[in-house]
Amino acid sequence: MSAFSVDNSKSLMLFSGRAHPELAEQVAKELDVAVTPQTARDFANGEIFVRFEESVRGCDAFVLQSYPAPLNQWIMEQLIMIDALKRGSAKRITAILPFYPYARQDKKHRGREPISARLIADLLKTAGADRIITVDLHTDQIQGFFDGPVDHMHAQGQLAEYIREKYGVENIAVVSPDAGRVRVAEKWADTLGGAPLAFIHKTRDPLVPNQVKSNRVVGEVAGHTCILIDDMIDTGGTIAGAVKILKEAGAADVIIAATHGVLSHPAAERLAACGAKEVIVTNTLPITEEKKFPTLTVLSIAPLLARTIREVFENGSVTSLFNGSA
Repeated sequence: MSAFSVDNSKSLMLFSGRAHPELAEQVAKELDVAVTPQTARDFANGEIFVRFEESVRGCDAFVLQSYPAPLNQWIMEQLIMIDALKRGSAKRITAILPFYPYARQDKKHRGREPISARLIADLLKTAGADRIITVDLHTDQIQGFFDGPVDHMHAQGQLAEYIREKYGVENIAVVSPDAGRVRVAEKWADTLGGAPLAFIHKTRDPLVPNQVKSNRVVGEVAGHTCILIDDMIDTGGTIAGAVKILKEAGAADVIIAATHGVLSHPAAERLAACGAKEVIVTNTLPITEEKKFPTLTVLSIAPLLARTIREVFENGSVTSLFNGSA
């Protein structure tokens, strides 16, 4: 029997949807690769067509798609890209979702409601994704919705480092916008040198989305620079109300730190006028000009995504990116 040999070395290929190409280019620069060229267009009736301009056979494919509005279109585009890769014989397909869509619909509050976050995971799996990389899920249990590896990354280290360098850790208090995120706030407090912890007691009407009534501060914030943390800012009503409560409780300054700047209208106006000294988000979602305001700072998540991609590709330890803490 004759023998033959083949080159079985792995090849990393990065693919980007059209929702946030700037982030993909930043990740590609960090990895020292090029975003794989593709043809992507919409038909007159809204159908999406995607074709890759290079062979993807046997590659380790990483498909990055962010989810600004209209997010349903971008979900479909990523699913179609994954399907094209599967049918093009990619060896392994990793879906990168810096912002996981429908993450707030992770459980049923009442009868006859969907669990849409689970549906997204099922769609990705059915399309052909072998693995998911995402950043700061709304709730940790969403990891269990996907039948495969999920690398749940955290922007806390990057955000906390920025705050530490700019504001120091003296006279800092970490504030959770509600009781549900106190555990996350505890991690922030440890990262910022054991800062004191507080949270906002609030109520929410389950029948009215995006409307929250903030009540009072639980914890000592008077005279402190308060770091108000959250995973996302959508319309800004919750976080703006929390700033007002903290100011009334005697906070010296309020710094808002969140991973995902959804910033749906009228978030920019609310945050600009709420009295916060600075609002810090990452670019997991594109921050367009109409969403920007003077006190907004946007940090790039690209270095974290690139390091994660490299560890996954090289079969390394993603946990090492958390310095062993996750």
